[in-house]
Parts: sequence; C-alpha cells; structure tokens
Amino acid sequence: MKVPKIVILSLVLLLFTTGCGSKDYLKDDKKIITYEATGQNLQNNILCKPKDEELLKLYESHNDQMKTKLEDLPACEDFKPSDIEYSGLWESLFVKPLAYLILKLGVLIKNYGLSVMLIGIGIRLILMPFSKKTIDQSENMKKATPELQRIEKKYANKTDTDSMMMKSQETMLVYKKYKINPVSGCLIAFLQLPLFFAFLQAINRVPAIFEDKLFGMTLGMTPWIGISKGEYIYIALIVLIIATTYLSFKNSMQESTGNSEMERQMQFSLKFMIIFISIASFSLPTAIALYWVVTNGFIVIQNYIFKKINKMKEKK
Repeated sequence: MKVPKIVILSLVLLLFTTGCGSKDYLKDDKKIITYEATGQNLQNNILCKPKDEELLKLYESHNDQMKTKLEDLPACEDFKPSDIEYSGLWESLFVKPLAYLILKLGVLIKNYGLSVMLIGIGIRLILMPFSKKTIDQSENMKKATPELQRIEKKYANKTDTDSMMMKSQETMLVYKKYKINPVSGCLIAFLQLPLFFAFLQAINRVPAIFEDKLFGMTLGMTPWIGISKGEYIYIALIVLIIATTYLSFKNSMQESTGNSEMERQMQFSLKFMIIFISIASFSLPTAIALYWVVTNGFIVIQNYIFKKINKMKEKK
C-alpha cells in the first residue's frame, strides 16, 4: 500500500517542476517564459507584486496575460487572503491562507527561506498523529510477518479460486489479530496531498519568496542555474534532496509482509523515486528544495523517535 504514496508524490512533484498545468504560466509563442537569472518559470496568477526590477519588467511586458493586472496587485508584505478577485474554493481554503502565513512569518523573522522551512515543519507537526499511526501499523506488520509468510508458503503453488479465497481470508484474520488496516498505510499520503499542493502553489505564486536569499542561495534559483554560475553550494543542496528523500521513503516503507511481489513493487518504487528526484532536483527552485529537504529530514527523525518509543514500550 506504499506504492500509491510514492506515485502520487512523484506526479505532484512532476506537475510543479516540469511545467505541467502550463495554463498558469506566462508564455511567449506557446513557450513558458523563464526568468534567466534564476531559471524559474513565471506564473500568470501571482498573488503580489515583485520587487526585483528585472523580474518586474518581465511581468510588465506580459501584463496582458496576467489574471490580475500588476497595478492591481498588492505588495507582498501587504498581501491578505481577501486580496485578488479571482478565487476558487481550493485557493480560498488552502493557497491564500498558506501564502499569507509564509509572508507574515517571513516578515517577522526577516527571511522567507526560514519561513518556508518553519511552515513546512509546522505542516509535519499537524500530520504527526497520522504519522504515528502509520509507524504503529508498520510495527504491527513486523509482528505479523511470520504468520503472513507461513500463509504465503502454504498457498505458494495454488492458483485455484478456492485456494485464493482461503488465502485472502486467512490473511485478513491475521490483519485483524494484529489490528492492521492495509488502507491506513496510504492515509497520511492522502491527508498531506492537499497541503503539499497548496504549499507549492503558495511558493510559486509569491515573488517575494523567490527574491529572498538563505545560506547564500537565491530562493528562486534552480540548482542547475546556480551550478552553471559557479555557485557550488547548490551541489550540496542536490545531495541533501536525494539523501533525505531516500531516507524518508526507505524509513516509511512498510515492513516485509512475506509477499515477494509486493516487496518487489516497493523496492522498484523506491528506486524510481530516487532516480526521479535526482533528475528533478536540478530544476527545483531553492525555496521548494529547502521545503523538501526539511520536511523529509523531519520525517526521518520523527520516525526514528516513534520506533524507539515503541521498542521501549515492548521492553516494559
């Protein structure tokens, strides 16, 4: 049941890093306009006005494509969720409030990069009870594994309908015995999906975030552009993206069920995710990369603590 999580997050990341959903980007002869200084794709539905002069001129030259004209946009530090006329339920409930939080916290602590990271951690804290439930399920699965393996072995060479039904019934009895809900392993993925979408939308649509800097990195710059300019700190960022992704997904994967086919699928999905992230990391704006690194790092530490607590309870 972990495969959907990896596939869903892969598709979401793909959507925001490769220009899918291109109706929300500025275009020139059907080609998405990119700000050469940073490598970022420019959206036509930004929530506030850029301060960077070159970036502002680029938006002004395509003002006719903007969903809200530049002259009607507020300064980013003055943005409120009630601003901007066009608004759907998704935007009103998720994107605007989250953008507002990032901006207000950024003004308070005087850095939008730190704000993005702290809000990302805040999201993980909100999801922590569901993460705990997922870890508990994983630990219960570990206890159930010997019995599940015996069932797999018992029906290894049987493919008739009756045998398959018996195998399914016996497996479900084991799940019931150890209080395992196979579907709950996907629960946190679906719970975090709207927040993940909203977070990336908020970052992409607030120019002030991309104009700021943190750790010597421009938040709107992609590692590919940074490295091409000789700023090799972006190599370290790519390494962190790949490492935290691997550790997070590896750490979150369900314990072995004795089902060799499912295990192969999980291993394939993990490898696919790492390869995908390795490629995508070069085009991730630094702000989104920092969010990704911090939240995945948080997951690794969180899961480690939860597992330690469960082991201590077992010893008692």
